[in-house]
Amino acid sequence: MEAFRAVMLTGSMNGAAKLLFVSQPAISRLIAHAEQSLSLKLFYRDRGKLTPTAEAELLFREVAPLFEDALRVDEFARDLASRHEGAMTLCSSPSLALDLVPPVIARYCEAYPDVRIKYHTTLLADMPHELLARKAELAVSVLPIDHPNLVVEPFLTGRMVCILPAGHALAAQPDVGLAELARHPMVLYNRGIPFGQLMAAALQKAGVEWRPRIEIPRAEQACALVRAGAGVAVVDEFSVGGSRWPGIVARPLREAIPLTLSLARSRFDRPGAHVQRFVRLLKQSVAESGRAPSGS
Repeated sequence: MEAFRAVMLTGSMNGAAKLLFVSQPAISRLIAHAEQSLSLKLFYRDRGKLTPTAEAELLFREVAPLFEDALRVDEFARDLASRHEGAMTLCSSPSLALDLVPPVIARYCEAYPDVRIKYHTTLLADMPHELLARKAELAVSVLPIDHPNLVVEPFLTGRMVCILPAGHALAAQPDVGLAELARHPMVLYNRGIPFGQLMAAALQKAGVEWRPRIEIPRAEQACALVRAGAGVAVVDEFSVGGSRWPGIVARPLREAIPLTLSLARSRFDRPGAHVQRFVRLLKQSVAESGRAPSGS
């Protein structure tokens, strides 16, 4: 499996040999043995050039996640052998990785220096799979997740805000209405994702036609486009916290679009000590920031 994956990634026996630190003949023998034992041709060979067959492409799609799982088990075993306190795997919505989650991770690392943290961002639609496949122990989501096999706990409220280029006419106002925004080129979320659905419902309620100039999947793209002068946008407040976007002005919306940030984990796994400690630190950080906890 490892040899086949290496050939698929590098496109040659020689490249696979270098990737795995073995000889090229060893890789060639392994691939030949795989083809013989499977009675399946994996590569077309033409003057030293390898081209994967359609069957090889299909097999690679199955091998890739299996290989990642094997690596995860190997890393876990090595953690046990080294007698560290272990590892914790977290994921969050992309916008929460800009401001909310990193300071909590920093505090956790300071308090528990022997725990290795694996942190990545993922979209709301992918979070149930990440948690149920044990690719993450805890998810921090900018919106609630509705799934029967997840335990979901709201912990913080937020809101959507409008963002404008500095110097924009609407930036002089204390707040901005959706109808006012719609008179300008709008950068909006794709309607196929939860944020897009949230915005579509808010615009419909306000009697404003859905007319995006540009559609995007993530808040960082909206911020970059607004800063470049491509239009105005509505994003979650956590995407534009602090001073990471000079040249952008954020203003409250007159039509409130609330957000409920949530913690999610698999219903089939009990939260470990690492996760429980992280959740406590996260809630403590929220309390110290003066932000409104969910339900307040």
